[in-house]
Amino acid sequence: MSDIAIKVENVKKQYKLGAIGGGTLAGDLKSWWARKRGKEDPNTLIGTDQTKIGETFYALNGVSFEVKRGEAVGIIGANGAGKSTLLKLLSRVTAPTEGKIGINGRIASMLEVGTGFHPELTGRENIYMNGAILGMTKAEVDEKLEAIIDFSECRQFIDTPVKRYSSGMYVKLAFSVAAHLESEIMIMDEVLAVGDLKFQRKCLGSMSNAAINNKKTVFYVSHNMNTIRQLCTRCIVLDRGKLVYDGNVDKAITIYMGSSRGELVRYYDFQYADRMVKHYGSKIFIESLEFIGTELPIYIEHSRMQIRVILKGNEAIEGLRFYCPVHSLDNSPVALIETDEICDIKKDEKKIVEFSIGLESLVPGQYCFKFAVFSMGELAGHETYDEPTTKILFEVESNGNANRLNFEKKFWGNFRLNDVIVREVITSNQ
Repeated sequence: MSDIAIKVENVKKQYKLGAIGGGTLAGDLKSWWARKRGKEDPNTLIGTDQTKIGETFYALNGVSFEVKRGEAVGIIGANGAGKSTLLKLLSRVTAPTEGKIGINGRIASMLEVGTGFHPELTGRENIYMNGAILGMTKAEVDEKLEAIIDFSECRQFIDTPVKRYSSGMYVKLAFSVAAHLESEIMIMDEVLAVGDLKFQRKCLGSMSNAAINNKKTVFYVSHNMNTIRQLCTRCIVLDRGKLVYDGNVDKAITIYMGSSRGELVRYYDFQYADRMVKHYGSKIFIESLEFIGTELPIYIEHSRMQIRVILKGNEAIEGLRFYCPVHSLDNSPVALIETDEICDIKKDEKKIVEFSIGLESLVPGQYCFKFAVFSMGELAGHETYDEPTTKILFEVESNGNANRLNFEKKFWGNFRLNDVIVREVITSNQ
């Protein structure tokens, strides 16, 4: 048996803009006759731009890749990038305009909530109908029925018409049927966004087990980068119908989030930057932030990041402190850097404050933070004076230590806690 599960060769999918067909033969003939005479289509909606009718665009434009059995592949990209179109082509819902798609194995696809469900049928009846749509025989459904119901967590409502189900219950039941299909390829399009957190983890575990232990090929589309990291061993980035990257998951996410080394800058001017809250900057104004001691904010593991901040006081404030919430590029929280009291500031006074921040715990990757100034008030309250919305980017590079465990971000996050002290080592001769 071939090791290739899916082969996509120069696939293009073209669509026409505007409504296609008037719904009746007479209406279509009227539209055709109007176009032949160069007249306005009598069946178009009022206000329709006639110059746009009949224009075409490519939802996919020359996409090529191969996927081996047992791979878990993430598909990411902005809305309209072509992700769902690609999955519909792979699921054979529609055919490509150009190119070839080779598929080796049976496909279980779930492209939207409740695909193949009939609202008037009960959950049990829909299991049989949905199973048939996905290619299962009645005997297969009979054998797996109890497992499907248990996995879906909908046993109490299984004989209730699904029109009374919530969207989350729809997802649970539909995913459960797809997960129990004896297929070689699973295709999931953003379906877990509706389910609760517990069920999302359960589904991710099921898909991960299908890929690792059962050698199933998994295609997964999501805007949740954490689930992409947890599940996928490879990631494809689509942009306006074109494949722009295919490979490492973290690098793919970095490309998708729009950050690259070329966008790292040393100096940030906050004079005209937006503020988190309208009145921020009225008492104390953060004028600028600069990385010092480096041409670009790129640091080797275990080094220290040096920054210089310029403040202007519009009022006299005592006991200034600073904090920086640090995030990964997919906006997942990583850390909070917070200082003790640094200085006071007088009205119309400028302060230049330099910081040295240890990066010992961060693993290699790109990060961003926002800078804010505040002070502690009475009763342990605090007042923030300024916080520009500008994301400040920096990068941590590996120090090339080959004698270290390969760090898996998708399992362990962004920290490496190395502050371990060995108190005693006892050697026994017994």
